[in-house]
Amino acid sequence: MHQHDHHSCVARVMSYAEELSQEPDFRLTPVRRRVLEILLEEHRAMGAYDILKRLKAEGMKSQPPVAYRALEFLQEHGFVHKIERLNAFVACMHPEEDHAAAFMICRKCRAVAETHGPKKISVLEETAAAIGFAVENVFVELQGLCPECRAEK
Repeated sequence: MHQHDHHSCVARVMSYAEELSQEPDFRLTPVRRRVLEILLEEHRAMGAYDILKRLKAEGMKSQPPVAYRALEFLQEHGFVHKIERLNAFVACMHPEEDHAAAFMICRKCRAVAETHGPKKISVLEETAAAIGFAVENVFVELQGLCPECRAEK
């Protein structure tokens, strides 16, 4: 959606994943690695079945549980976010940082730009904590048109 060096951000995220793969609780299997690469390459929200098609075309295991398990693992370790509105997944561009992400989603091309969530989220979390509610996940999703799709109008 915006200009950036896509190759360097992909390389940075993959380098971080490779670094973590040295840890005993982070096993980056070939399928998990490829799912992460696919999401990084696409730079848009993808459903599990879209990912499965790519895996199958590349000769990898392509049963639904394979993709869902890989996505669940990557999400659990902060490498993938689920875009609830689209029931789809996108690679996290900042997996090394603990953050509440906010997503700008193009309703036309499904491009997704990730940014850090607004500071007001912490106010909501504080309010929730005051009444004993433990926030586990926060999702901020903005829908609209990316610059490329706006230019097509």
